[in-house]
Amino acid sequence: MELQRGRSFLHRCAGSGDIVHAGLVVTLLIGVWYAQALEVNTGKVNFIEVMNGSSVLLPCTYASCIGIKNLYFNWQYKDNGTMVKLCEATIPAEGVEPNVKIYHERVEFVGSSKKNNISILLHNVTFEDQGEYICFARNPKEKERNHSAIFTLYVVDELKEVDNTLTVIIVSVLGGVIGLIILIMVVKAVVLAILSQVQEKKTCEIATPTI
Repeated sequence: MELQRGRSFLHRCAGSGDIVHAGLVVTLLIGVWYAQALEVNTGKVNFIEVMNGSSVLLPCTYASCIGIKNLYFNWQYKDNGTMVKLCEATIPAEGVEPNVKIYHERVEFVGSSKKNNISILLHNVTFEDQGEYICFARNPKEKERNHSAIFTLYVVDELKEVDNTLTVIIVSVLGGVIGLIILIMVVKAVVLAILSQVQEKKTCEIATPTI
């Protein structure tokens, strides 16, 4: 009777181990899937400040480890909570340039599928253009999963001048410190060389017998 109970307990433990292993495998597969998924990126800085009346580049790139096919993308502008579509297109395959439909007269598509680039250029910026711009993409290879990145545009009358005084001071101080360290190292090397020569001269005088 005790032997049967022991076997039953071992069977339960083995079953639990299989479940744990299966869970780890599923987690690993999900991790690999996400690693291969499409990524949409607006760059290291997701905002820009531009002058009224100028033109501005709204950057967006994509990347996918599993490749693309009929990749759909669009740009939208968030206008008081309402999404306004600026342009859209489908990239049939990697390296094939899309036929982009433009819905805004001041928008120009400047991207290239050969560089995984779907950026746009907004001309003659006005204060009304200030806000969030969403770069959206969907890759059918990922079972229609959606991806997007937000780029924020700020419009001003004039750009602020950057005060570089502190930077100049820091650079000057660092340059002085580095120069001083180099000078100390040179002086040290010269002193050590002189001391070495003096030591060698004394050694020679001691070693030379007097007649």
